Amino acid sequence: MIVEQVWTGNAYRNFNYLIACPQSGEALAVDPLDHHKCLARAKQRGWEITQILNTHEHGDHTGGNRAMIAATGAKLLAHANAKDKIPGMDRGLAAGDIVSVGKTVELESLDTPGHTMSHVCLLSHTDTPALFCGDTLFNAGAGNCHNGGHPNELYETFAGQLANLPDTTLIYPGHDYIGNNLRFTLDREPDNRKAAALLENVGDQDPDAALVSTLALEKEINTFFRLHSPSVIARLREAFPDLPESPDAKTVFLKLRELRNSW
Repeated sequence: MIVEQVWTGNAYRNFNYLIACPQSGEALAVDPLDHHKCLARAKQRGWEITQILNTHEHGDHTGGNRAMIAATGAKLLAHANAKDKIPGMDRGLAAGDIVSVGKTVELESLDTPGHTMSHVCLLSHTDTPALFCGDTLFNAGAGNCHNGGHPNELYETFAGQLANLPDTTLIYPGHDYIGNNLRFTLDREPDNRKAAALLENVGDQDPDAALVSTLALEKEINTFFRLHSPSVIARLREAFPDLPESPDAKTVFLKLRELRNSW
């Protein structure tokens, strides 16, 4: 499996992806908003885009569909429940469905509600897993729930699915928000030395050569995985004085998401 991360350079700081089979040269385009850059990169690599995957229905992820399909004839895949929100879907995905690319690439569909209720992530069946996580999980952050999602569902996705993936899993998010997200982590956990060191190194990174984190790293620097940290809980109690003495993980997550909405 070959992965090309395509930096759009737009105001929303989107990442698009091409996932290719090295044997056949067939490729899947993930959320190809910048169809010009995705088509150019595929041409440069000698790949044929045969499928498009939308992680969810928001326009900054679906906006390149029409032009990409016109240029390539690619089939369009997305969450099965997004069929009324994403025009022209050819295949609706459910949890556990396999997306094959060429002869060698297998990607498993994960049903990951929270940012929206019709969101999928793709997990590669490779020796080192890779997660293409759209707007569910960001480097050092979590998706918002403003436009069709719910924080309760986002917590369940984090706690019930993402946290249980192998620590070696590579993280490929839908946007580059790492600098601001690390600053939020440090606002919530000022003694997180790993987050401070990482911010110093990548806070002004070149998104054309962005850090690819792992789940193990995310568990160290992403406050939405650090729900049992005494520092996180102590700082949270400053904002929410009525917080229980030993709050459960879900309560901590929901309060963090509430704070992040206006931070």
